[in-house]
Amino acid sequence: MLRRWLRLIIIVGLVLAVDQVTKRLIVDNLILGETRRIIPFLSPLFQIVRSHNTGASFGLLPWAGDLFTIIALIVVCILVYMYPRIPDSKPLAWLATGLIVGGALGNALDRLSYGYVVDFINYQIPGVISNVSNLADHAIVIGVILFFISSWRDERANAEKTPPLQPNTETPQQPPTQ
Repeated sequence: MLRRWLRLIIIVGLVLAVDQVTKRLIVDNLILGETRRIIPFLSPLFQIVRSHNTGASFGLLPWAGDLFTIIALIVVCILVYMYPRIPDSKPLAWLATGLIVGGALGNALDRLSYGYVVDFINYQIPGVISNVSNLADHAIVIGVILFFISSWRDERANAEKTPPLQPNTETPQQPPTQ
């Protein structure tokens, strides 16, 4: 069990450290709205843009930052509580838990430190979507995807163990007619 907890602490610590270091680099080197095209031929599809987000993804509900901090901390508590119940045979679920917890803590730490989340990774498909996010957001999304993959694998394994239903070949009894 100690090994399992150590694994979670390492994953969460790595996500949190990389997230916070990259955000600090952005805060120290870019002013709000400043853009850097680090790979010129990918611009405007991918670039670095300093942005502040007080709301949820895509800037939704910008007035609800405190609520999102509370939700993030509740999710972290639930995932940490559930972590020991993840079977040994589910390493993807372990990794997913660490990624989500690390990402949620990274964004919650931003909200507590700055009053907003520091975003800087700008993906654009002109005329379709433009999104500015950060590494904590990416960790959360990857974690959720890994949970879905783990769940899908479980369903497949259970389906392979369960014999198929045999069709009913008996003719149904007719109720007596009056």
